[in-house]
Amino acid sequence: MDLPPTASPNDLSDLARPGPGPGDFQYRILLLICLAHFLNDATQSLLAPTYPLFKDRFGLSFTQIGVITLVYNITASLLQPLVGRITDRHPWPYLLPVGMCLTMSGLLMLSQASSYYWILASASILGSGSSVFHPEGSRVARQASGGLYGSAQSIFQVGGNAGFSVGPLLAAAVIIANGQGSMAWFFFLPLAGIAVLTRVSLWAAKFGRSAASASAARKTRAVAPPRRVVVRAMAVLLALIFSKYFYTASITSYFIFYLTSRFGLDPRAAQIRLFVYLLAMAIGTIMGGPIGDRIGRKKVIWASILGIAPLTLALPQLDLFWTTATIFLVGLVLASAFPAIVVFAQEMLPGRVGTVAGLFFGLSFGMGGIAAAVLGRLADIYGIEFVYRLCSFLPLIGLLTVFLPDLEGKKGRVG
Repeated sequence: MDLPPTASPNDLSDLARPGPGPGDFQYRILLLICLAHFLNDATQSLLAPTYPLFKDRFGLSFTQIGVITLVYNITASLLQPLVGRITDRHPWPYLLPVGMCLTMSGLLMLSQASSYYWILASASILGSGSSVFHPEGSRVARQASGGLYGSAQSIFQVGGNAGFSVGPLLAAAVIIANGQGSMAWFFFLPLAGIAVLTRVSLWAAKFGRSAASASAARKTRAVAPPRRVVVRAMAVLLALIFSKYFYTASITSYFIFYLTSRFGLDPRAAQIRLFVYLLAMAIGTIMGGPIGDRIGRKKVIWASILGIAPLTLALPQLDLFWTTATIFLVGLVLASAFPAIVVFAQEMLPGRVGTVAGLFFGLSFGMGGIAAAVLGRLADIYGIEFVYRLCSFLPLIGLLTVFLPDLEGKKGRVG
């Protein structure tokens, strides 16, 4: 990846100063893209909560369930950096409703899947929809930010977190009770998303022309930190993404099985606990961006990754009540990291908004898929409770945050 001109270490704190955006903070557009993210991810999130149904119907092992998640997440991850890089050079806002069309197609295919391989194919189409949607959605959010990049990313991302939190409730209330075919009843979610994103695309195409000229002017003045600082920072951010999404995958893919195994809960009651975690993630996401804009993104990353370590280490030892309370706190704190990580990386690579968004959204899906497959295999061999004892140590990787450059600190300090 080509880097923009580099700055000396003494100039790093200037990179964190949001320059004037192409316009004011566009609440209406941000709310629309947030709504679209909600509709997309609510549809996407119908997959994982139906795993018990697929497991019973097709006699699947935990390993096979992990492979479903792997196929979905890798499909969702591989295209994202490519889409982001292409649209950095040639913005294509009308790609947004195309992504939602793929999401709707994947959902309808999944509702009719009659074999394990059909499930895999459906999951890949579903994942492709996210792969197309997220880089351009993140770009529109930044374009509408008016310079408040963290706040805009939080608004965009909270729609996704809220959508994922609704999925388990929809699955528990409708799909688990009425069977696989009832997944098709939710086609109205991506259909509404297509309508919303068509409106957003019209705005982005019109407003983007003036925004592009302003962005080009800033890009000619933009400088990146020295290459060694960028490489070190990106390596640390990737390690943090690994930690966050391996742990998140242990919850989203297997927490239901953990609760039913350890506490004897029925699937519906377990779905409610998963909703508690996902709701907390939505709240944490909306908090993370504005806090990062105010106090600095590195501090948010410190608190959100390393800060949950005492909670995750305690979780496997707790009773049902404290497990529910603790998983809420874990989701709340952990989710605040992602907006800060994305914007931090975009500040390290000015002029690469789509590429960075595609890379980190893609990695979040890819890491989650790999984690689901690996953890599923470990659960088959050693049991589901072993998986949670092992994953409880992952947040300690947050110690690597010390190696991030201090963009908001005093000049001359590079981390």
